[in-house]
Amino acid sequence: MGREIRLISVDKPDTPPLAMPERFRLEIVYFMTPGDAKGAPALGANEYWIEPQNVEQWLDEGCFSVVSPLDAESVAEIELTEEHERWLEWLKKYGVCHVRLLREES
Repeated sequence: MGREIRLISVDKPDTPPLAMPERFRLEIVYFMTPGDAKGAPALGANEYWIEPQNVEQWLDEGCFSVVSPLDAESVAEIELTEEHERWLEWLKKYGVCHVRLLREES
């Protein structure tokens, strides 16, 4: 898989970590729930919170939407990759919502 990062659960610390490709460090932001959303916990460095209902929706639809930062009217649907599906299935299987991203040391 090349260089990897590791995702660990903050809210369910007994959950096994998930290895993902290094590029997922840039992609995870597409899945995060904004920190000011109702019910969102305080987030530390490299921490992300993902609402469970979004996980279900993305898995059901096989895609997620991205809004252009230049034009809120422009929305693109991006098909999930196998890695995205593996990440979402991990969240669902273990009931994880709050994750921390760690870089693997070589």
